[in-house]
Amino acid sequence: MEIKIKKIINEAELSNSVNIVRDSFITVANEYELTRENARTNAAFIEFEDLLKMKEKDVHIFGVYKDEIQIGFFTIEKNDNNLYYLNKLAVLPYYRHNGYGGKILDFVFNDVKQAGGGIISIGIINNNLVLKNWYIKHGFAETAIKKYPQLPFEVCLMEKEV
Repeated sequence: MEIKIKKIINEAELSNSVNIVRDSFITVANEYELTRENARTNAAFIEFEDLLKMKEKDVHIFGVYKDEIQIGFFTIEKNDNNLYYLNKLAVLPYYRHNGYGGKILDFVFNDVKQAGGGIISIGIINNNLVLKNWYIKHGFAETAIKKYPQLPFEVCLMEKEV
């Protein structure tokens, strides 16, 4: 169950990551009937240019590797001195339910703490109870439920202190 997490630094890695994110998020998009038309910003529909813009904004972008094969992805973005956003946490469907997501969270908690952060914030589909309960199991607490006009679902905002 050993994985390696490393920063995505070049365009080739970024390009490969687009497919990892899409392939990971399409299962949820299909389950909740999300399309480019009704949820354009969902990670299932991410483009290379979206990741490039994140990199240019100094968002920290990470790949997750098992036996030199990329199986996951996530980003960490600093909001202010204490608050960090964890976004696009993805594990390819074939590799799920093996503890890799928990290892990713442990990495994120440690990384944010070492950077001097105190709170990690995430947003998920509110009705995705399996995912919500998984985050709760890892110490996150629900802070708000929001409805955004451009999304066909409510977003559950969650936070964890590190």
